[in-house]
Formats: sequence, structure tokens, C-alpha cells
Amino acid sequence: MARRQRRREPETAKIGSATHDGRGIAATDGKKVFVAGALPGETVRFQRRKSRRNFDEAELLEIIEASPERVDARCEAYGRCGGCSLQHVSETQQRDIKEQALKDNLERIGQVRPAKWFEPMTGPTWNYRRRARLAVKDVYAKGRVLVGFRERHAPFITDMHRCEVLAEPVDGMIDALSELIGGLSISARLPQIEVAVADNGTALVFRVLDPPSDGDIANFRAFGIAHQLRIYLQPGGLDTVSLLYPDSGQDPLHYDLPEFDVRIAFDAVGFVQVNSEINRRMVHQAVELLAPGPDDRVLDLFCGIANFSLPLARHAGAVLGVEGEAMLVKAAAANAALNGIENAAFRQADLSKIDGTESWLRDGWDLLLLDPARSGAQEIVEHIDAIAPRRIVYVSCHPGTLARDAGVLVNKKGFHCEAAGIIDMFPHTAHVESIAVFTK
Repeated sequence: MARRQRRREPETAKIGSATHDGRGIAATDGKKVFVAGALPGETVRFQRRKSRRNFDEAELLEIIEASPERVDARCEAYGRCGGCSLQHVSETQQRDIKEQALKDNLERIGQVRPAKWFEPMTGPTWNYRRRARLAVKDVYAKGRVLVGFRERHAPFITDMHRCEVLAEPVDGMIDALSELIGGLSISARLPQIEVAVADNGTALVFRVLDPPSDGDIANFRAFGIAHQLRIYLQPGGLDTVSLLYPDSGQDPLHYDLPEFDVRIAFDAVGFVQVNSEINRRMVHQAVELLAPGPDDRVLDLFCGIANFSLPLARHAGAVLGVEGEAMLVKAAAANAALNGIENAAFRQADLSKIDGTESWLRDGWDLLLLDPARSGAQEIVEHIDAIAPRRIVYVSCHPGTLARDAGVLVNKKGFHCEAAGIIDMFPHTAHVESIAVFTK
């Protein structure tokens, strides 16, 4: 007969520290317990839900003694919605948690200690998210279509009515979208909506698994008119995205970087930094730290749609942007032409597979900008001698891979980590964006 699992009873403990994603850590019976939603210094009641080899995961039942850093969450769906995990923490403490995560990763993984720490880069903390993917499901039991992010502890869609971090006007559009989709003939065949908020308009891309009826098309158009939106339909892959409303005559979606007199156009489903104001400040800091002069040649790797390349080109002698996706390379070149910038060129290359023999690596680069995906820039730093820059600015969306690459640069390649710091790109979430500077 199978042994019955012992029922877990509620426990009380004091939280000693926290993980970077906001889970409090209590040490009981010699084993760590991660309590979601608990803060350091608090005394809490909790119940263990999952047992791991080195730690248990627990549900927070009651806060007996609260931390002064605890605040009331602004969003009604907080705790259920998986979009945010730190709304219960003061904004100052959120940044302290992220900065400590960056420090811990650099020291533990990379054995690197920056000579200086930048002040956290801050910006808007609400209504900042201009790019998002909303899940959609027509739920018969609830009598409505759910639109929003996935739940924190389950694959279901959160039953929510607005989102405090989405950029206006989409933040207050959840119920209107639910009503729109609920009235379509294909309400059960529309699984997601891509959101893109630009300086010159807002776009919604509806993923449709079945062709919309004439009535559906009329409803989509009416919704676009009523809310002053650009409406796109996507029946298949990204190459099937097509504008439904308005019919034509629209400038491409774009954002401006006024300091550099640069306008960046982007697709409704293309990558763009989610926080507009933070992006402006981040670009400013990156250019300021690299400090290119008219005789400098700058290599911008993982350049995307030229978010850094074109501002750098305003000051440098020449810029080469390299990106793995052909569509992004094409968009970057188009953005250079849009801005009349002739000293920036772009090429496609898989930066995860370079071996150091590529001719463009050895074209005599003075400065290097790195802005990789979460996987980091391991292959680049291993072949950094081929580039031989005097200065590197590394923008990272994952402290672990930044720490790994920093360890190679500092401990194997003779670079010095001059400074590092966090960029609060995603307030109220555990996402840690950061920037680091390396000099030879």
C-alpha cells in the first residue's frame, strides 16, 4: 500500500532574506522555505506546498508582523496575475533587490567586482509597458471572454478588468476587448492579441485561427474607429500580419530619440524596448559611456532595429550594426535611411556561431556595444581579441549571463570592469536589466 503523504500544517517563522523575484526565505528545521509575497524582517504564517531537494515552496497565509517596505498593491488582480511579482514591495526596495541580484551574480558567477556602481536608472513605474502579448480565451463557465496575462500559479488566463502597467490607452481596454471578442463568430478561435504603443499611435494585432466573417470584420473596424487604433489580423506566421484598419496612409509606428534627432520605426509585432522613457535614458547613458568621437569606429552587436546604432552614428565616424535576424537587419537599414544617416551600415550574422575568423570582426573597431538576448554574448567575449576594442558597453537583460561574460572579459581577456548598475526597465517585476562598462 502506498504510504500516505503527511499533511502539511501551517507554520510561523521570521523571514531572513529574499530572492530576486520577491520570495521571502525562512530557515526552519534546517531547510530553506521560499514564501511567495513575504518580505525580509516579517513574521508570517505559511503552508508548504512543494518540496524540493534543497528547499520547499510555500504559500503565504498571514502576515503577523509586516515590513515597513510593504505597500498595498495598486492592481486589483495582483497576486493572481503572473505579470507582476513585486507590487507589494516599495519601489526603492524593488530596486535594492534587483541591485543585490546583480551584485551577487557578478561576484558568484563571474568573480567580478565593478570599481563603481551606477545609481539605478529609473523612470515611470506605471503605464510604462508599450509592448505586450495578451492571452485570450472564451470561458463558458464565466460567461465572458478573458483577456490578460496568465495566472501566477496556473496556466489559466487571469480574470482581470484593467492592467496598471500597460501603456495608455490599452491599460483600461481589457473589458472592451472582452466584449469585442465575445461578439465575434470566431470568439473561440482568437487566442492572443499583440499590443504595440508607439509615439504616433497604438496597434493591436489579433491572432485569428479561422477566417473572420463579414460581421467580424465590421466589428474590428468599428472598434478601431471608436478607440483610434490600428487593427491588424494575423491568420498564420509573422509574415501573414496585415493591416485591417485604417486601410492605408499611415506612417509606420515609431518612437523618437529627440536628443539624437533620431526616429526609429518598428513593426507592430517586432521587438522594441518596452519602457519608452527608460529606453531614452538608457541610450543616452550608453552613448555617453562609449563617448565616440568623429574618428572612432563603433561595432554594435545584436543591434536589432538600430536603437543604439543610429544615436552612436550621430557622434562616431562609422558604425556597423550586426544582427542575426534578416528582418531586423532590413529594418535597421531602413531606419538609417529614414534619418538620413549614411555612416551606419548593417549586416546579418549568427552571433552565436562566430569563430573569430570573420573579416568584419577584424575591421579595426575602437568601441563595442553589446545588447544580447538572455543567452548573452558568450561567443563574442571568447573572441574579443579579434575585435580588440578599447571600451565596451554591455547592456544585459539577464544578470547571470552578464556575470558569466564579465568573468571572461575580466579574468581571461584583461579587461577592467569600470562600472555597473541596474536599469529599472520592468518595475514591479523580477526582471533585472543592467548595464556594465569594461575598459582595456
